[in-house]
Amino acid sequence: NGKELCLTVGLLTIICYIYTVIAFNFFRKFYVSEEEGQPDAKCHDMLTCFVFHFYKGVRAGGGIGDEIEPPDGDDLEYVRIIFDFSFYLFITLILLAIIQGFIIDAFGALRDQMDGVQEELENNCFICGIGKDYFDKDPHGFETHVEKEHNLAHYLFFLQYLIEKDENDYTGQETLVWDMYQSRTWDFFPQGDCFRKQYEADLGSGT
Repeated sequence: NGKELCLTVGLLTIICYIYTVIAFNFFRKFYVSEEEGQPDAKCHDMLTCFVFHFYKGVRAGGGIGDEIEPPDGDDLEYVRIIFDFSFYLFITLILLAIIQGFIIDAFGALRDQMDGVQEELENNCFICGIGKDYFDKDPHGFETHVEKEHNLAHYLFFLQYLIEKDENDYTGQETLVWDMYQSRTWDFFPQGDCFRKQYEADLGSGT
């Protein structure tokens, strides 16, 4: 959703700039208010006018109309009403809702991914990938397997041991595992294999 979100924000910026151009050319008088004798010019040039629309108008709950002087009794009253309402409709209601939808979808996808990982870890051994059903032919077989035979912590401790150990003191097997780790190759994990399968294979070959 990152690309769609960036495109939507870009579209929001363009539309906001279009409204800035319209406001700068036709409605500038509504952007000036007197406070203690000092004029508060919110749209005295294109840059400040755009910043005001993007910062104040987009964040305002009712659109830009909430942030500038009302058009009551002015010759452009009805045009201003259309201007304010269209800004509220296109930017506040539609575009901001789309952006919020992208953000919510992104968090939803992340949550689904985390749930998928959790389900995978609960039903399959992380090290060998063998499913829980295979081990649960015996009571608590899967729990025993992931705690004693293929405990992920043991593999992490072993890698930490290799990291801290002098490479000149490695055994042949440690050198092989370290080289695989350096190249981010995980072939030293016994994928699809475990002691139980080896034991069953030995029994089968002996009958």
